[in-house]
Parts: sequence; structure tokens; C-alpha cells
Amino acid sequence: MDRPWEADPSAGFARRLGMSAAQLGSTNGRDGCPDIWELDNGDIAVIGRDLTDSYAARLPPDVTIATDERLVVIPGTMLRSAKPDIADD
Repeated sequence: MDRPWEADPSAGFARRLGMSAAQLGSTNGRDGCPDIWELDNGDIAVIGRDLTDSYAARLPPDVTIATDERLVVIPGTMLRSAKPDIADD
């Protein structure tokens, strides 16, 4: 069955939304860093900690995670710093 939306793996990174993990003090510069990026097709890429297994048993009733999806957590300050870069439409 076709889904109404599919991620396009050929989309490129267009611009960071908000501040980098280094700017927010959310990284030591050596390990993976959370990040939020707008792709050149308008989709959003989020890099964060994969906590799918940790949250799986306690998802709200109307939340599902498909086998090809992951629940990713990023620092709240990172999303808040991106607010000015996210269009209202």
C-alpha cells in the first residue's frame, strides 16, 4: 500500500535550522551531535538519539512507529532555537 508521504533519500541538505549542538553546548565535539536540517525538497532531517525501544511500550494510543521509522530525541533547546527558521505555512 502506498503511503501519502515517502522520504526521498536523494534530497540534499539545504540549511541547518537553529543553532548547532556546539553553539548550544549539547556536545563535547567528539561524539555524534543532534541536529535539525531542512532538505532541498522542503522535508526536515533530525539527527538525535534513537530511543525507539525505550519508548515503544509507552507510546500514546494514537502513535505508531513503522518498522522503517525510529523515535529520535533531541535537546529541547535545539528545537526552540530553530523556531525562527521554521516557516508558519
